[in-house]
Amino acid sequence: MKHRAVKRRSVVLGLGATAGVAAVGGIALSAQASGGTSTSSSSDAGSLAFDPDAYTKLTTTVTDTAGAEHAVTYHFWKAITYVAKPVDATYQSLNVSVPVEIDGTAVDASNAPILFANSVGGYMPSSVADATGIGAGGMGAGGMGGGAPSGAPSASASASTSAPGANGNTNATGGALSSNQLLALAAGYVVVEPGARGRTLKNSAGEYYGVAPAAIVDLKAAVRYVRANKGVIPGDTDRIVSAGTSAGGALSSLLGASGDSPLYAKYLEELGAADASDAIFATGAWCPITDLEHADGSYEWNWGGNALSTGKQVDQTVSKALRSQFAEYQAGLKLKGLNGFGTLNARNYDEYLVKQYLEPSATTYLAALSDTARETYLAANTFITWKNGRAGFSWADFLTHVGARKKNTPAFDAFDLSAGENNEFGKGTVISRHFTAYSLKNDTTGLTAKRLDSDIPEMLRLMNPMYFLADKPNEGRSKHWWIRLGTKDSDTSLTVSANIAAAANGLGDDVDHLYYWDQGHGANTDPGDFIAWIAKVTGHKAKASGKVKK
Repeated sequence: MKHRAVKRRSVVLGLGATAGVAAVGGIALSAQASGGTSTSSSSDAGSLAFDPDAYTKLTTTVTDTAGAEHAVTYHFWKAITYVAKPVDATYQSLNVSVPVEIDGTAVDASNAPILFANSVGGYMPSSVADATGIGAGGMGAGGMGGGAPSGAPSASASASTSAPGANGNTNATGGALSSNQLLALAAGYVVVEPGARGRTLKNSAGEYYGVAPAAIVDLKAAVRYVRANKGVIPGDTDRIVSAGTSAGGALSSLLGASGDSPLYAKYLEELGAADASDAIFATGAWCPITDLEHADGSYEWNWGGNALSTGKQVDQTVSKALRSQFAEYQAGLKLKGLNGFGTLNARNYDEYLVKQYLEPSATTYLAALSDTARETYLAANTFITWKNGRAGFSWADFLTHVGARKKNTPAFDAFDLSAGENNEFGKGTVISRHFTAYSLKNDTTGLTAKRLDSDIPEMLRLMNPMYFLADKPNEGRSKHWWIRLGTKDSDTSLTVSANIAAAANGLGDDVDHLYYWDQGHGANTDPGDFIAWIAKVTGHKAKASGKVKK
């Protein structure tokens, strides 16, 4: 037997931001995670067979929202390389956590849902190699543009310290996913945490090996590893639910939309990925930074009139041109809004957002406040009317309420190639490239090319979930969608997640989409509801094996 001795760490489950926090298995669902220390790898890079005995047994103390403590014991498999021919195993590996005992009662997770939780942020590298337990992984030191990635061979790999957007153009934290992982474990689910290559990784030859489509190919390969080990790896491999925030939310959306698409076959074959399906059952996405080739236009449509934090307006000639591009794109999608709204376009999208998402969001927030707190909030925010328990306001007043926009224009394909997304579409030794014709035409770096590089259209297809939902609907897609965004999130446009929701809904998929009032990028204020939603859509009912013998 290869399993190791029990180790202990504490996890405190904090109070949720929503009233009546959901519970699964008797544990209130809202969480924060603590870290741990490194242990050895549980597999070598050449094997795609899961070793059921190569785990460490960990016991975590969990304090729920009522202040009660729960002992959760789980088996932890660390740093399993999920492809036969890894480019960098530091990132192309995954961790597996399986609950075996909660409060002295044995738990049978053999047929439980599998939460597949990535921690990618800013399209940066994400590694679980140094994690000491569930929720303790994330981006390596190199992923933040601060030198060599954790565990990377010093002679062959490093992360660029000068990569565009390396210090937060797009949120590089990956959001508060540790709460999802911990709550899933406490609910009796299996949790898989995959690492993935990211845009700043560079080898000794100066070549960027984590740019598009590396991250999505890696996550697909990780799903294939899990599904190839059906019956050996704990959990129901037909009930995989992905989760991710920011760029990780984009990748989660893409993973759900593109399941089993043949477009990725050659990339997966190059890595020696398992010969199995990469389709997932359900998708959880928080503030996805995606649909990048249209993101500049949608951003200006949404935030074009809002000043920067300096008080200065962005170039309105550029903003207007990009807004026109959004209008053309949105009209071409021919998406219908939820709840019978009709076809969405640039002229009515503001009304749709206000009625479908923003007013309900404000209503939920205000209704949960005490009478005194509500009166105080409304007095400070007089643009909101409160009548018969419902909030009302205009789009223009909402934009004023949000205030400064976070990004300049263009927000994603910067004229000077300074955006993180420019780096995401780098190639070889070229650190950054344009991916829209408009930004290439207005390039300020001295480029003389008249056309985008020939491979850019393919890279955009491989990185955009809308291609698989609205352009050519993919039969292998996820049929269940949980999508969340903060109303004050000006890292992206509010239309991006709404378009994903509208496209999935139009295909007949189950969509649960809402916005968090007054929350910014990376917010996750209802994690307990997400865990309960997983149980609902998968039909999971927790199984207990009885009291553990002492």
